[in-house]
Amino acid sequence: MPSASDPRSPAGCWASLRCPEEAPWPRVYHTVFAYILILIFDHPGLFYTEIFLQLVENMDPESERPRICNVTPFQQIVASCTGAILTSLMVTPLDVVKIRLQAQNNQFSKGKCFVYNNGLMDHLCICEEEGNKAWYKKPGYFRGTLDAFLKIIRNEGIKSLWSGLPPTLVMAVPATVIYFTCYDQLTALLKSKLGENERHIPIVAGIVARFGAVTVISPLELIRTKMQSKRFSYNELHQFVSKKVSKDGWISLWSGWAPTLLRDVPFSAMYWYNYELIRKWFCQKYGLYEPTFMVNFTSGALSGSFAAVVTLPFDVVKTQKQTHLWMYESHKISISMPLHMSTWAIMKNIVAKNGFSGLFTGLTPRLIKIAPACAIMISTYEFGKAFFHKQNTQKQQL
Repeated sequence: MPSASDPRSPAGCWASLRCPEEAPWPRVYHTVFAYILILIFDHPGLFYTEIFLQLVENMDPESERPRICNVTPFQQIVASCTGAILTSLMVTPLDVVKIRLQAQNNQFSKGKCFVYNNGLMDHLCICEEEGNKAWYKKPGYFRGTLDAFLKIIRNEGIKSLWSGLPPTLVMAVPATVIYFTCYDQLTALLKSKLGENERHIPIVAGIVARFGAVTVISPLELIRTKMQSKRFSYNELHQFVSKKVSKDGWISLWSGWAPTLLRDVPFSAMYWYNYELIRKWFCQKYGLYEPTFMVNFTSGALSGSFAAVVTLPFDVVKTQKQTHLWMYESHKISISMPLHMSTWAIMKNIVAKNGFSGLFTGLTPRLIKIAPACAIMISTYEFGKAFFHKQNTQKQQL
């Protein structure tokens, strides 16, 4: 049985929560903080009983029992939207430089496609025109990544580091908002049904949230890619969708959905499970009641890196399948190419040609993008939720 001086005991915990009279915290802040701690601690019922008894005894007679101030879904949407935009602004320059280096070594011909990543999701982009007018074709004569950064800023202006970003945000921001908001809502629902300490909740919530986000965005991304290749009016776009549905069925709008799902769903499950695990470990190690910004940042980077390595083979397959799909629809290749091959068949084909290491092509560039993207996104999102939680708490006290 823990002693009274032990902060894990009822008396010790209460003693650590008590504030001296000259403390700057208002009394109501103190009781709300104690109430939150009671909910997240996993001690037996006796612990809660003693805490509540002492809490009630020390409250002012006229004060009411504090209520938990949850962050509303709208506030979660605002926090995730802010995180998504900030992540894109921070990570996109890395991919812009990578694409410029690729174009320098292997000129993009008209109709050729490449993958553009804004830190939130991958987008298939098509080289639209000949010449050097497009941002990814501008000559630079770069000697490396750092040299490319400096020359692009000096010769083209700093805005060029975000070339091609605005059109991709139309898809990436809604997808991220749906994903993070659904995850938090599902997590809250599952915890209310299964209990706070159920360890598999992040896995289930992560899988369902990512499944929903990918399913909603996949047909819109296909339409965006088609519009990029040719200027469509709304009437022509409607005709294109109608023709595609009548010819191949509604399922054709989700072309490339399966490999995206095979990459993103395992990534999401591993990411959220490890994120919650690492964050809890940091809090226990440093004696924190609530994770700090740096704890969230580090946990996001570590869990994102691990998930990125494990799911990289599916990313290689997804990129290859998207590329072949576009080239086939543009009549650039014959049907004999592996357009309708399954994910596993494509993996076997890659291993046969390039060995097992072929499934992990591009590991370093992927980690360079994924680690900071996950860290910035989750830490900004958690910071936004903490901000709104504080605002809600203050409003309740008025």
